[in-house]
Amino acid sequence: MSATSHRKALVIGASRGLGLFLADELARRGWRVIATTRQDVGELPAHAEAWNGQLTVESLEMTSSDQLAALRERLEGEGCRLDLLFVNAAIDRGNLPIHEVSTDMFTDVMITNALSPLRALEALRGLVAPGGTVAVMSSDQGSISRNTEGGYELYKASKAALNQLMRSYATRHAEDGQTKLLIDPGHNRTRLGGPDAPLAPQESIPAVVDVLEAQAGAPGLQFLDRHGETVPW
Repeated sequence: MSATSHRKALVIGASRGLGLFLADELARRGWRVIATTRQDVGELPAHAEAWNGQLTVESLEMTSSDQLAALRERLEGEGCRLDLLFVNAAIDRGNLPIHEVSTDMFTDVMITNALSPLRALEALRGLVAPGGTVAVMSSDQGSISRNTEGGYELYKASKAALNQLMRSYATRHAEDGQTKLLIDPGHNRTRLGGPDAPLAPQESIPAVVDVLEAQAGAPGLQFLDRHGETVPW
């Protein structure tokens, strides 16, 4: 890891919620942060302005391979080298049993929650410096062994698929020297997590960044919660 003042992170999916809190927390700790949003609206531009150049905004629709390639070309052209590439993206389409989920809904959730994060890693991993970290926001709801209560079947399946694809990614790139992490931030009060969730992002995200910083340089793939404890697959 480079000196604190020179550490650079790219956070994919930072327009609101956990991604926005993550970008802010990294900037607060002295990281230079590039944060992406699908549209130049919402809270992120105001946050970037408040950070006075330490946090910059890039436009990206993560499900678009063309836009991923264009972002990579822009950052390569600027000589960008990342210490952290973090993909934060998830949608939920409600608490339906799987037989009531339409094909379009299934496809939409799986593309956003499982396929697109791995496409983003593959497109952008070349920007990550030797010894850097690639990480994806997952959930303990993607843990097959912990799936002992009903509900949110499609969301759980998408996160389990994400975890499985990340294991394949880690196997394929086992010799690249990059730290690989799946992060479970806990159940947070966000648009996705709902107003009754037990955690506030102000509590959980600083802990997540603690884990990211502590694991920098660690070999292999780990599935960790915000306390740095292993989440069972």
